[in-house]
Order: sequence, then structure tokens, then C-alpha cells
Amino acid sequence: MAVTAVLGAQWGDEGKGKIVDFLAKDVDIVARFSGGNNAGHTVINDDGEFKLHLIPAGIFRSQAICVVGNGVVVDPNSFLQEIEGLRSRGIGLDNRLVVSERAHLVMPYHILLDELSEISKGSQALGTTGRGIGPAYTDKASRVGVRAADLADLDSLLPRLDAVLSHANAVITKVYGGEPISLQDVFDDCKRWADEISPFIGPVEHIVYDSIESGKTVLLEGAQGALLDLDHGTYPYVTSSHPTIGGAQTGLGLLPRHIDKIVGVMKAYSTRVGSGPFVTEIGGQFADEMRKRAHEFGTTTGRPRRIGWFDCVAARYSARVNGYTSLIMNKLDVLDSFDVIKICNHYELDGEVVWDFPGNATLLDKCQPVYEDLPGWDGSTQGATSLDELPIEARNYVNRIEELVDLKIDIISTGPHREETIVVRPVI
Repeated sequence: MAVTAVLGAQWGDEGKGKIVDFLAKDVDIVARFSGGNNAGHTVINDDGEFKLHLIPAGIFRSQAICVVGNGVVVDPNSFLQEIEGLRSRGIGLDNRLVVSERAHLVMPYHILLDELSEISKGSQALGTTGRGIGPAYTDKASRVGVRAADLADLDSLLPRLDAVLSHANAVITKVYGGEPISLQDVFDDCKRWADEISPFIGPVEHIVYDSIESGKTVLLEGAQGALLDLDHGTYPYVTSSHPTIGGAQTGLGLLPRHIDKIVGVMKAYSTRVGSGPFVTEIGGQFADEMRKRAHEFGTTTGRPRRIGWFDCVAARYSARVNGYTSLIMNKLDVLDSFDVIKICNHYELDGEVVWDFPGNATLLDKCQPVYEDLPGWDGSTQGATSLDELPIEARNYVNRIEELVDLKIDIISTGPHREETIVVRPVI
């Protein structure tokens, strides 16, 4: 039995897509367990550059079956667009892609509600992607959601859809002053989805469980990051699902004993998209230059990401919540040619030293970073595939983060392509 979870250790956008694509060469199943098409994974390999939102990044490894678990909310139109895009570029999907029958669907009214809600908040907006993810999870928790399995019985779905849409339209029109959505239009969408998506719907939880019990190798693909977790993140500036290890279990029907390794993926610095506290944030021209160098723009929205130095307080908290067995560091090459590189070891708040990540977003926003300055390096790390190729200062930087977070870094990414990777120790 070998199950490895690959989780975002920061605020998402850590480069999990590349890592999953890299590691998937050795696995039988790649399983996505949370989030929706608000997540974006960019993969660059010999087939080209791809941007995925729902389909696991293991899809480029022909031996791997890719599954989308019950913890994911699936926008059918986005899912079908991804399928069409992959097929048009010669990526085989036959008998390799399965969506859980228990996965909830993102409906057209969810997207409209998300957009209207953000607009109504004005300067207090959370910075969602506007993809309808939050409202879809709200309906799931309220027990009025539509699941993939419901597409198999449209006659039973119609009266339920009528009831939930009546409520959604009341909010759209009376709270936000928007235009109501037609029941017939939504039902026509459901009929089309029933024809086009049904071949991909199946019992994912049984597939994964049976595969694990039979000794196959499974890779769990996280979306977003631990600090955006609905419970453990910087609430309320979080996503609506659970990107942490608990979400991996409930989002795929796994048992705790199934998971062997939990790997946290982080950048060599920090980024964040949308609103919320970000203690080590860098502003001004320096951040603009670093953003351009690192191509730090959202895969899903194209929004510029906020930039900051590496935050060990956040990293230690993320490790405690998830129980990482090791870390993976991406984008080390982005730090090439800096004279000085900063690492935040702890915070200060009202003159007091803060070692633990505060649970109150307002307090966290008031914290001040306390940095260690490390010497930068003149040599390039771009494309390095072994530790011996790294400048000594770059190796010292990696070692110091290992010391401060108390975890080993098993893989270092030195570029966006699949092969631009240093394997210090095998993860799978």
C-alpha cells in the first residue's frame, strides 16, 4: 500500500500541478479531493503547456487513472471544456477519467450568486474567483445541492431543482436586484450534461478504496493551500472547502490508515491571491519585478498575486495541521541574483514575540515580521537537477528553512518544466 498526499502548504498557487505531473510517472491513480474550478494547475511537459482546473494533473501519464472525488464541486461546462481541450491536443482520456457520483455540481445560479455577492461587498469583498464555488458548497451544506448522480434521474431532479431555484431567484432579485434565472434553461443544461458527462461518472470512492486495498499506488492531488482551509485558514479570507489532509480523507472516502506520506508543497517565497492578512508581503517596485520574473499571475483568473518573503511561522503551522512527512520547494530559481534574501522566523505583536500562527485574522494582520537576512547567490539555479549544481548560498538557504520548519525538503523545483527538478530523496 502506498498513498501519498500532495498538499499546498501556503495560500495555494505553490506549483502543485508540476509536482503531481512529475510524481505521477510512478502511480496507478491520481485523485483530486477538494475545491472546484477556482483552482488552477499549470503543467509544462513534453506535450506542451496546459492549464487545468478540475482534471488531475496526472492525466499526462498514460498509465494513471485520474479521479475527481466527492469533495470536489464540479462545474460541468468547465469540465467539458477541459476534456475538449485535452483531446484536441492528443491527450487520451478513454477509461482514464472518472468523476464521483457523489460530487456536487456548480449550477448557473451559483455562479451568478457568487458574482453578485462579491459586488455587493464592495471594498470588503473576499476576492473569490467568481466561479460559484462558495454558493455550491453552501447548497451542499444546506442539503439542497445537485450531485452528479442526480443527472441519471432527471424526472426526480426537476421538482427539487424548481424548489432550490425559487429560493436562489428570490435572493438574486430581492437581495441583489439581479435578473432571475430560467428553470427551463437550467433543466436544459442538466439534460445536456446528462448526455455528455454520464460516461465519466462512477463510484470513485470504491475505485480508490479497492485500488489501495489491492496494493496499487495512489497520489492525492490537493487544490488551493492549507492557509485557505475553511477551518484552519485565515478565516474569513479562505476558500469554501478543506485543502488540508482531513479534506483528503473525507473528499475521497479514505481511511486514516491508508495515507502513508503527506508532502507539503511550498514556494521558496510566499504569494497570496485576493484579500486577507499576509504578514511578509512585499510592496512596490521590488514586488512588481519579482512578480514578473516569477510569472505570478493566477492560472484561473489572471490576477496578479501578492508577493512576500518565506514565512516560517505560517509554514510551521501548516506542518502541524497537516502532519507533513516532508516538504517540496518550488521556484528556487526565482531568487537567483538577489543580494539579500529574507526569511521570517517569528512575528512581533504589540512588543510581544509571536511564534504561533494566530487564529484571528485581525490580530494576524497586525503582526510584524521579524526577519533573518541570508546572503543571496550570483550563480543560476535555473534547470538544476542535482544539489551539486546549486550555489552554496542557495543550499544554505534551503538548509536554513529545513532547520526553522523542522522538516526535510525532499524535492526542489528549479524551473517550470517537468524535468527541471532536483530529487533529494524519493517521495514515492
